[in-house]
Amino acid sequence: MTTIQIYPAIDMRGGKCVRLYKGDYAQETVYADSPFDMAKQFSDAGATYVHMVDLDGAKDGERVHANDVIRVAKELPVKVQIGGGIRSIEDVRFYLENDVDRVIIGSLAIREPELVATFIEEFGADRIVIGLDAKDGMVATHGWIETSDQKATDVAKYFVKRGAKHFIFTDIATDGTLQGPNIAANKELSAATGAEVIVSGGMSSLADIKAVKEAATDSTIGGVIIGKALYTGRFTLEEALEGAK
Repeated sequence: MTTIQIYPAIDMRGGKCVRLYKGDYAQETVYADSPFDMAKQFSDAGATYVHMVDLDGAKDGERVHANDVIRVAKELPVKVQIGGGIRSIEDVRFYLENDVDRVIIGSLAIREPELVATFIEEFGADRIVIGLDAKDGMVATHGWIETSDQKATDVAKYFVKRGAKHFIFTDIATDGTLQGPNIAANKELSAATGAEVIVSGGMSSLADIKAVKEAATDSTIGGVIIGKALYTGRFTLEEALEGAK
C-alpha cells in the first residue's frame, strides 16, 4: 500500500495561526496565538513535515512571518515548507539558507515563470515547490484575490519542462470547507505532468485521507495538506499519520 506524506498546515496572519474560508481574508478564524507553539504540537504528535503559509506575505508581496518560520526550522525536528510573500531569488535563498527545506512559489510562478525556472536551476528541483491554486481549473494568484486566464495543467506542464518535480494543488472551492478534496482534479494534474502532486483543500475526515491514499496507488500523488480538520478536531494528527501509512 502506498504511504503518503501528511503536511499539517500553519497559516499565519497578524502573528497568529489562522484559517480562512475559501481563501477569503474576511472569513478568518484564529486557532492559536503562536505559530511556533502550533508547530511544536504537531512535531510532538509525530509530524515529520509542516506546511507554513505567510498569508500577510502573500497579500503584501513580502516576507512578513519569516522569523516564525525560521524559528520552527531551526528549533524543531521537523522539515518546513513555506509559501507566501516569496517574490525574488533573495527571498528563496534567505529561507533555504536558514534551514527551511522547501520553498513554495505561487503567484510569481504565474507572473514571472522564466524567473521561477531559474530558481529550480539554482537551488534544485527538490527545494522548489510550485503551488497551483485553482478556481474551476484556472490558476488564481495574490492570495487568491485574482484569477488568471491560465489552466493549472498548462502551467504545470511548462514547469515540468523546466525541471519541476513537486506541485501543491489547491482547489479553492473546497479549501477550508471540510467538504472533501477534489481528487479528480489532482489526478488530472498528476496524469498531465508525471510530477509529485500534494493535495490541498477540503480535507474533512480520515476517509478523505484513505481516498487520497487510494488515488496515490495509480498516480503521482504523494501527500496531503491538512488544516481546518485538525484545528476543529475532526480527527487528530496521530490518527492522520496512522491513516497515511
